[in-house]
Amino acid sequence: MQLIVRDTQQGPFLSKVIYQAQAEDTLSAEQLSQIKCKAVLMSLKFADKFYNKYKMHLLEQAAHDVIGIVSLGLLALSEQDQQKALQLLLAPEGLVKPFQKGWSMLAAVSRKSTGKASLYGEVDEQLLAQVSSPPQAEDWPGWQAYQQALTEHHRLHAMQLLRQQFYQRQVFDEFEHFSLEEVLAEVVLYRALTAGDKVKQDLKKRLRQITLAEHWFSEAYLIMQTETVLSELPADNAAAIRQDLGQHFVPALLRTLHFCRDYQQLQQTEASPEKLDAFEHKHGLQSPLLGWPHYLEL
Repeated sequence: MQLIVRDTQQGPFLSKVIYQAQAEDTLSAEQLSQIKCKAVLMSLKFADKFYNKYKMHLLEQAAHDVIGIVSLGLLALSEQDQQKALQLLLAPEGLVKPFQKGWSMLAAVSRKSTGKASLYGEVDEQLLAQVSSPPQAEDWPGWQAYQQALTEHHRLHAMQLLRQQFYQRQVFDEFEHFSLEEVLAEVVLYRALTAGDKVKQDLKKRLRQITLAEHWFSEAYLIMQTETVLSELPADNAAAIRQDLGQHFVPALLRTLHFCRDYQQLQQTEASPEKLDAFEHKHGLQSPLLGWPHYLEL
């Protein structure tokens, strides 16, 4: 079991830092040996905790995991500066501090599953597999994998925040909404139609009694309504949600609002539930009804 030091600028950040330091003659053979020894000891501890330290292939897997986790923490602590990263490696804590940082980063963005528990406890197995660095790999996707997980974590947190703030009920089916845009759109549409009420599963029924004002049917009005919703959230969360929204968010909301008017007119003809469902299905196929609730009217 060895700490792999590649002769290229590819691979995990830890290897790149060591390679550059060797090339610039700023890392002695003794210092490199100390880093390798610490990596081996950490790998043994990792294998003992999560694998089986008496099986060579699992010891090697633990070494790859440690290299990936350290690389992740080292990137964050050094702000991707290889000179700063080298100083961190040569500090008394050595690999420990970057490892702890990398592990905490992975734990923070790992999605908590209600099904099978992760082998690594608080860290998602698939995410760690992407961060882990086998020696034969030509590149290291660990940082990109973490960034993707971080983006997804922020998206899920924003969805949870919107539900807590603007929905009357607090228990949700995880498959009820598939995107942050859908959650925000339902909040904006419901509040726009009901003068700011908390979202309930009654919009289709309430629509019969709502008077749709003509000035609502404009992108400017819907942008204002969206900003009103976001203004009630913490600034950082609101900014993250704005960044996530696509350019078609408001136009899609406006199309849905026009659909609401057509749906209301059909309701006023005392159309059967089957006819209303067929009308809804037809328009939903023609273009997404963003913000329109998908529940059945009971």
